[in-house]
Amino acid sequence: MSHDQRSIVAAAAEGPATAVSETPAVADGPRTFPALYRRHSFAVLRVSVGLLFLWFGALKLLPSVSPAEDMAVRVMNELTSGRVPADVSRPLLATLELMIGAGLVTGLLLRLTLAVFFAHMAGTFTTLVVLPAEMWDGNIATPTMAGQYVIKNIVLVAAGLAVAVHLPRSGAGRRDEGP
Repeated sequence: MSHDQRSIVAAAAEGPATAVSETPAVADGPRTFPALYRRHSFAVLRVSVGLLFLWFGALKLLPSVSPAEDMAVRVMNELTSGRVPADVSRPLLATLELMIGAGLVTGLLLRLTLAVFFAHMAGTFTTLVVLPAEMWDGNIATPTMAGQYVIKNIVLVAAGLAVAVHLPRSGAGRRDEGP
């Protein structure tokens, strides 16, 4: 008989009031939503961000469908001094976002995925500087709608950091190391 089982038996022998107050819901812990979510919250966060990347990456595969397509292509054009044409940068960005999304959803090559994710986020934030007239409505305190679209990525960066700091340590035979 385990220690928990002996405690339950002893509590039951003392009387019903004690037995009710000391009896755990389940021997190995409560099966409540908060306990279950707490155990899986970083996986939920990782997959949620991954699904966003898959969705927005897929939109960029279809010309003129993504609301961010034009802005992303123009920033890529500025950052590469026009060396990467729009018909190349759009599918390139789409593929990059799809790869980030797939890595986050599956958990495969997660360290590499997060490195690419953070590099992509850094590139995204350059939009605030590269296209200032479109990002700010007169001053830095009042972003335009496009500026708000970029600034909201702070939440994605925070989610990525939360996932990154909860990765298992190296050498533990994890899924994120890949083949």
